[in-house]
Amino acid sequence: MLELRNLTKTYHGSDKKAIDDINLTIEDGDIYGFVGPNGAGKSTTIKCIVGIHKQDSGEILFNGRNISENMIEFKRQFAYIPDNPDLYEQLTGIKYLTFIADVFKVDSSRNELIHKYASLFGIESDLATPIKAYSHGMKQKLTLIGALIHNPKLIIMDEPFVGLDPKATHDLKNIMKELCNQGVSIFFSSHVLEVVEKFCNKVAIIKNGKIVASGLTQDVKGEESLEDKFMELFNEE
Repeated sequence: MLELRNLTKTYHGSDKKAIDDINLTIEDGDIYGFVGPNGAGKSTTIKCIVGIHKQDSGEILFNGRNISENMIEFKRQFAYIPDNPDLYEQLTGIKYLTFIADVFKVDSSRNELIHKYASLFGIESDLATPIKAYSHGMKQKLTLIGALIHNPKLIIMDEPFVGLDPKATHDLKNIMKELCNQGVSIFFSSHVLEVVEKFCNKVAIIKNGKIVASGLTQDVKGEESLEDKFMELFNEE
């Protein structure tokens, strides 16, 4: 589904590499966790994948094709949920979702999907309210709905569970499992190692811009917990 080959990005005006020669492969149906401390390169990697940042070198392939050949076509097939939703706050929730559906040319099925997810996340009665009145958690839920209504093949999320209440977190996990059973791939960063260990079939650990471990979650952590493995890697000189 998605392959990163020797991906490198240097901080602007600096010789320091935010990400350094990263290689990862996310396959159909993967729930792939991406973990590391603050400043390790998680968000930079994600922003390169979705086209916010341009890598200095390396390739990003989607279904075997370099995304730079047709970024618009690639963007039609993935959804991106940032760690801090930046929405058109003068719009109401329903107008925002209608706008997103128009951008992705979602047919009449949009109404059913909006109702399904808004009801599930408990914000259906708030869709007529301007987004500027929403809490952070409500904005996160609206962003998730906007990401899901165009049936993406790949979902990329940066700290998706931050700001969500326990029920919404549980519901999102169930949605993610359901989508992956349908062949959708999910790649997300998280600081919650327990969630990644229990939920993801694969994981990559990044340290100082380099991947220090990756693969099947069970293989990466071995007989330890993922937290113990994480601390072991970061206590090494």
